[in-house]
Amino acid sequence: MTDHDVAQDPDERRLSTREAADRLGVKPETVYAYVSRGQLASRREPGGRGSTFDAKEVDALARRGGRREPSGAGSELAVRTGITLIDRDHCYFRGVDISELAAHHSYEEVAEWLWTGEMRRGIRFTAPHDALTAARRAVDALPAHTGPMDRLQVAVIAAAAADPLRFDLSERAVLDTARTLIPTLVAALPRRTAGRPPAQAGAGEAGAEKAGAGRAGDELGAAEKPAPELGAEDGPLAPRLWSRLTSEPADPPSLRVLDAALVLLIDHDLAASTLAVRVAASARAHPYAIVSAGFGALDGALHGAASGLAHRMLLEVLDRGSAAAVVADHLRAGRRVPGLGHPLYPGEDPRARALFALLEDVPRARPALQAARDVITTTARHKEWRANVDLALAVLTVATGMPAEAGETVFAVARTAGWIAHALEEYDEPPLRMRPSGQYSGPRPPQPLP
Repeated sequence: MTDHDVAQDPDERRLSTREAADRLGVKPETVYAYVSRGQLASRREPGGRGSTFDAKEVDALARRGGRREPSGAGSELAVRTGITLIDRDHCYFRGVDISELAAHHSYEEVAEWLWTGEMRRGIRFTAPHDALTAARRAVDALPAHTGPMDRLQVAVIAAAAADPLRFDLSERAVLDTARTLIPTLVAALPRRTAGRPPAQAGAGEAGAEKAGAGRAGDELGAAEKPAPELGAEDGPLAPRLWSRLTSEPADPPSLRVLDAALVLLIDHDLAASTLAVRVAASARAHPYAIVSAGFGALDGALHGAASGLAHRMLLEVLDRGSAAAVVADHLRAGRRVPGLGHPLYPGEDPRARALFALLEDVPRARPALQAARDVITTTARHKEWRANVDLALAVLTVATGMPAEAGETVFAVARTAGWIAHALEEYDEPPLRMRPSGQYSGPRPPQPLP
């Protein structure tokens, strides 16, 4: 037996159809349904009589909820959607490669196209006065240590309270809400101004921002420029968000990466937060409420906060000068290395691939980019884990002086557009269809009165 044989992970072996079905808790024909939908890859071994499946991929599908076949009740819960297709190492919005969309269109353009099917060049989203005033007042009342996700959750509730017509679920009304809610969320976040903590930077901005409606090029100036000129409220969304994430000056290549990240993160099939949104929309919750549902699920440590872990890891690699010791610490503790691996992609996450290519044009990103490459190379000696979007996002946040939670903020703002798209789909479905049956496992009745 060779050293490689000794070190090989037993879960790397191929499973038969029956073994895969047993792990998933479904029938063999359901396994082939997963294959036809692109959720599972099959392979015929030379000389073999049937299909085989990667054990890790099967286990990942099981963790994502593959075990959905109740006895006597048909197959697993499936949600019909025309928004996102994930096919091996590619991701598509309405059949268009997301990398191409990010390369040629802004976040607002892609969001509008995703909602309406119309690509409106140069479209801008603006926040209405009443909603923005209510959101800022609510956010400014929070404790100084409050994080951005808490601020966003409070902002969406305040914006809803300022909209008495929020219960109108007609397509036109929902689209109007979507176009105003996203910029309201961004503008409600405090600016990160050099020399002032972010909690103080939000006070008294309402008038200043009206005075700061300069050209897009004015947003790319030096750090000495006054805050109102950074990200005018009638300009593109990316510069507006930039000033809420860092006090460092924005430059065109960095803004290009941020805008591309917003596009790439708009949707990713039925992630946990998106499923929560579909459930809320199935109950005919209004758009503000469905975004609140998404924020609630996104706030979990295993979802939106993942980029923060990658951010802290890159800082540690840069501080220690080597990825080897940092990766070893994670592996020794039995932790997965942050920013690596994704259950939906056998290879590299296409979103990470697109962002890494853009980061090459950002000079100040070179140290963090090299640290990320060192992590990937070091880990590859032991695990077949490729970079995911959290690692690429962490390179941007580390390189531009953003805090660790900035990646989650980008994720939340970007995904709001995708949640609206899913809500529009769900509003066209029969109401309350998201009602799975529970499988009771408690004591059998009758039981004595406690």
